[in-house]
Amino acid sequence: MDDPKRGSRANRSVALVCLAIAVVMVVIWIPMDVDTGLIEQVRRRVTIGDSLAPTVAAGVIGLGALILLIGGERVPSGSLSGANLWFIALLLVCFAVGFALMRWTGPAAVWVANTFTGQDLDYRPLRDTAPWKYLGFVAGCTFVIAALISAVQGRLTLQALLVGLGASLAMIAVFDWPFDNLLLPPNGDV
Repeated sequence: MDDPKRGSRANRSVALVCLAIAVVMVVIWIPMDVDTGLIEQVRRRVTIGDSLAPTVAAGVIGLGALILLIGGERVPSGSLSGANLWFIALLLVCFAVGFALMRWTGPAAVWVANTFTGQDLDYRPLRDTAPWKYLGFVAGCTFVIAALISAVQGRLTLQALLVGLGASLAMIAVFDWPFDNLLLPPNGDV
């Protein structure tokens, strides 16, 4: 049986490393690597700065580290088993499929539209116009969230799909609607 003190010490060590990573990100890496602040105002236009996303990520890492540091004694710690590795592989497949959906749904929809309408549309000029800009983001996010919920529950449910869709739409409302020049992932790279 695992030693509870060893698990507590391991959780504390992981929490301290993650907390250090979050602090280094916010204090050193982001200021040295990114030229803009969290939110920028240029000529009465408010835009998201380049440092917002990594700062939010560092905040989430730091928050998780603090939660583990404070409540780490109650979190069981064990050894890595074959079932753990299988679950991690399942999660990686879910993320890979979700990112593929996010990247290729918009261009595939334009190709289908071209096939049925006879037009010669290109996705790149459409990537910041509704509904095209939302297709890949909604498909990929909904899939990833529903797949993660289903992996934990052991079955796919309509509720998991609805939660995934609702979370995707909520992220669009928070990150896309308030800002004029933001491109939802992966549209900046298409």
